[in-house]
Amino acid sequence: MAAKRLVVLVSGSGTNLQALLDAVAASGAEAYGAEIVAVGADRSGIAGLERAERAGLPTFVCRVKDHPTREAWDRALADATAAYEPDLVVSAGFMKIVGKEFLARFGGRFINTHPALLPSFPGAHGVRDALAYGAKVTGCTVHFVDDGVDTGPIIAQGVVEVRDEDYADEGAALHERIKEVERTLLVYVVGRLARDGFSIEGRKVVIP
Repeated sequence: MAAKRLVVLVSGSGTNLQALLDAVAASGAEAYGAEIVAVGADRSGIAGLERAERAGLPTFVCRVKDHPTREAWDRALADATAAYEPDLVVSAGFMKIVGKEFLARFGGRFINTHPALLPSFPGAHGVRDALAYGAKVTGCTVHFVDDGVDTGPIIAQGVVEVRDEDYADEGAALHERIKEVERTLLVYVVGRLARDGFSIEGRKVVIP
């Protein structure tokens, strides 16, 4: 079976992108089930794009400020992504919320990660909010993106224990432990979805 085509979207350092690149390189695209065909970003001059360029991948940048409206940006991002004919799109630390046009074209195959156990602690401050609530465990969620904020169907989750010392550094060490689990989980999930296929039944993601 041919490897599925991935477009990965980044906004920063690209550590999740690197984990996917390493997984494909380690086992080969056919065995892993997927190959990265392009990397997109919402800003230029970031480490994530440098990682893509070192890997010999085509890149594109679609900045919100270069478009007259958010809707125009969303349409441009959808067009740029669609040009590479992806089977799956992965948000690897992509810090922009996509709109209706993007979801109309890639909904049900646009994957995101979140540093909390959804539906608990959605939004931009999942780690901080879990600490503020006094949670004893938190973790990460890999989910499909819908038109809400971290409300799409959950694919997989990983649990991370909250330690007493995590309060001293405002969750910095906790966030790093979550990121380690997140990278491993994302690589596993993308490979499984690519190799085995999936269906979405209501809120449940079914992988054969």
